[in-house]
Amino acid sequence: MTRIKKVLRLNVLFLSLFTCTQQFVNAQNPFWEKVKETSPTLGVEQGTTSFILPQLKVGILHASQTIASLKLKDDQLFDYTPDELLTKRDRDKFFHLGDINLSIRPVGELSWQHYSSAEKRRPVVPLKGTQNTLAAADITPTLNNIPLKVYRYWDNINGNLSLRFVIENNTNQSFEMGSLGIPMIFNNNLDWKTLDSAHADNVFFDPYIGMGAGYLQVNRLHGDGPSLLVLPQENASFEAYNPLNSDPTPRSITFEGFHEWMVHSKAHAETEWKGVEQWNNPTSAVLKPGQSKTYALRFILAPSIKQIEEELVRQQRPVAVGAPGYVLPQNNQAKLFLKYHRKVKHMEVYPSGALSIRPAATTSNKWASYNIVGQTWGRARLTVTYTDGLVQTIHYKVIKPEQQVVSDLGHFLTTKQWYENPNDPFKRSPSIISYDYETQSQITQEQRAWYAGLSDEAGAASWLAAIMKQILIPNPVEINKIQRFANETMFGRIQHKEGKDKYGVVKSLFYYEPDSMPEGTYSDSINWNTWSAWPKKEANNIGRSYNYPHVAAAHWVLYRLARNYNKLVSDENWETYLDRAYHTALAMVEKAPHYAQFGQMEGSIFLIILTDLKKEGLHESAERLEEIMKERALHWKSLNYPFGSEMPWDSTGQEEVYLWSRYFGFDDKAQTTLHAILAYMPTVPHWGYNGSAKRYWDFVYGGKLSRIERQLHHYGSALNAIPVLTAYRSNPEDFYLLRVGHAGTMGALANVTEDGFGPAAFHSYPSTLANDGISGDYGTGFYGYAVNSGTYIIKHPEFGWLSFSGNLTETKNTVQVTLTSASRARLFLAEEKLWLTTDAGEISSLTYYPSTKEIELTISGDSVDIVPHVLLNIEGENAYIVDGVQKDKQGRYPIPNTSRKIKLIQKR
Repeated sequence: MTRIKKVLRLNVLFLSLFTCTQQFVNAQNPFWEKVKETSPTLGVEQGTTSFILPQLKVGILHASQTIASLKLKDDQLFDYTPDELLTKRDRDKFFHLGDINLSIRPVGELSWQHYSSAEKRRPVVPLKGTQNTLAAADITPTLNNIPLKVYRYWDNINGNLSLRFVIENNTNQSFEMGSLGIPMIFNNNLDWKTLDSAHADNVFFDPYIGMGAGYLQVNRLHGDGPSLLVLPQENASFEAYNPLNSDPTPRSITFEGFHEWMVHSKAHAETEWKGVEQWNNPTSAVLKPGQSKTYALRFILAPSIKQIEEELVRQQRPVAVGAPGYVLPQNNQAKLFLKYHRKVKHMEVYPSGALSIRPAATTSNKWASYNIVGQTWGRARLTVTYTDGLVQTIHYKVIKPEQQVVSDLGHFLTTKQWYENPNDPFKRSPSIISYDYETQSQITQEQRAWYAGLSDEAGAASWLAAIMKQILIPNPVEINKIQRFANETMFGRIQHKEGKDKYGVVKSLFYYEPDSMPEGTYSDSINWNTWSAWPKKEANNIGRSYNYPHVAAAHWVLYRLARNYNKLVSDENWETYLDRAYHTALAMVEKAPHYAQFGQMEGSIFLIILTDLKKEGLHESAERLEEIMKERALHWKSLNYPFGSEMPWDSTGQEEVYLWSRYFGFDDKAQTTLHAILAYMPTVPHWGYNGSAKRYWDFVYGGKLSRIERQLHHYGSALNAIPVLTAYRSNPEDFYLLRVGHAGTMGALANVTEDGFGPAAFHSYPSTLANDGISGDYGTGFYGYAVNSGTYIIKHPEFGWLSFSGNLTETKNTVQVTLTSASRARLFLAEEKLWLTTDAGEISSLTYYPSTKEIELTISGDSVDIVPHVLLNIEGENAYIVDGVQKDKQGRYPIPNTSRKIKLIQKR
């Protein structure tokens, strides 16, 4: 048995013991012990009534008439609600499905009064309903002397569950309802769970905060089966999505917390959200004496995640499809398709002029079509009003052209974040160091050691981004600095270059050890009394496998630059850099074996390195690397859900698990992985959530504003886009994969500031709605953009010819696309399943002749001195060759940089 097999076997045992220990610890959580000291108030002991609908089985508590269970009719083991916590969370302040939050004030007064049906439970008064009513109650008694009357109805509407509130003003004065929130309580709590039980029991949910067209999608972790949709039914526009931080359920890595669907949010906007521009205009409603108003939601099932939009159309809900999406580079021509059974009456853009909109021809199946161009950098909202009065909002982010964003990022990283201090006691100079954008200063000290230590994700990400940028747009000035960093700081300090630990990667160069350092080394303003202020021994630890892909990627970039360009890299030859990349991959498994059993973020770099070893004819090294990686993949094959991590649940190992599973032919495991990704990576008409992979704890480990919170376009977006787009290129008829994958890739650029700063992620809390203040782990996501971004050209059966990261012009005989991605080095023509990439040089444009299948490329490169040849790779089912050019030893077509246009013809 090889060493790696022994390690994996031991680690399976360790992980089992670890999981059991964690379950025991969580079960003994002192919080829940303290909760036991309080009296139950929900009335669980009084029993439940069950109702069977065509697709759902609903359990409603007799006492509170909140939901006790919500199950699929044909799967009684699974519950959408946190059923295992029902008798723990049956006290005051814990929210349940069926609760309501209200903020009201008498008209003319300034102060808002808040009322919640969960704050202090009191018996509700059962009511009689209609023949469609499952349960009804006057819930006014549990709303703490609210001056209004509030009635709640659970109804069966055409076989679907409906939650309806009627709010009535029986007083002699008018009241303004400034906030109305309906808690969405589903089982996203992973406490006590193994990966198998979490994927069997739990769900993730994300919103489309789109007013009358908004909805909440609730997906099972494994991504299979139906998707539960919460839809507006009556007066329930999805205006805001608010975290229920008053719910006492402990939030952690295994629990994101609950949110509420907000119909009105003016009171919040005037108080706790004051000064923050919301996704939608905050509203309120006035109830005059004797008036009442109904607010209702309904719960339906879409057959699958990919069929959510089809189900919305069936339910006569508005559907928007953006191509390529909702992050709009200013030089891109985008399209928007709208489907609704009523016509568009009016469109409005905010801020005025941020978008230009031009109607286009309606499609064959009556999708309204529009051409969209982003004009003004920043957030933009398109408000669509239909002839029946329904209002839909679509949320865009306008950015600079992709190439400009990447250039600005590279400049910022190698100037503002360039750290030069020969006297640095931690030997971090020269480097690209973490940055605090709010204070406009470099982070040289932090209680979380890795922030200032140039390793881990939050420490390594900035230099990783600066290096990966050179794959897209090589810049000689930036590369000179990067070579200094790589040879003076990375190789030899971050990574050992000699001795028994050679190729091992440390956790941090920065550490907290005041007794061994000169007085005054550490700031008195920082609280160093925390586990994260690592001493030197912990900082020097080489056992964290996640640190290795960053270094391997850096070596690989230098190899590619030295191999394919002239005069850019001079310190070492390409063989040396590729060898270092190879040995870093081996060292990850050999020196960090425990965590190496898991998929790594940026783990795709190891497959890239293997591919280049093979191309270079380094067969012995390639065979050794492939052997080690196959042993890891065989371990994943043995697991139902091979998405383990140093965290109890994670969304970043899937990238590598998918690629190796696919590479070694473990197709069922690759599909399992892809389905899990789609469960937490939605596509909705909102730039922040569209393609944004689920992540909610890394502001704690890589952010400035440290809290558990749904992160928008954290690095998981662009990393998870790697398997999604890889899967799409094998299945180009699957438009859903292209939309999700491209959106995730663009997530790496979405939050970059106008001057080029890359933040950890965007804060989704409506009290913030802004970038995080420090660079954090941004660069890990930018790696995903650097190795995966490209232009995609498709002919959609409904929407016609479309281009993602490209501008398309169609004539009678041709389709021409100008590439607008940063590198202009990757292009997929779905019609021919053709994947074109360059190792050096650019593809400026493509012209495709559908009738003859002929393809013409316009190519370009930097100066002939730097790029003597454009190096073109051709992959695809339909065998194309470059007319008149022979392949080199690496299987590429070296095309003289003096050439302007080349033809691709199908091999006969």
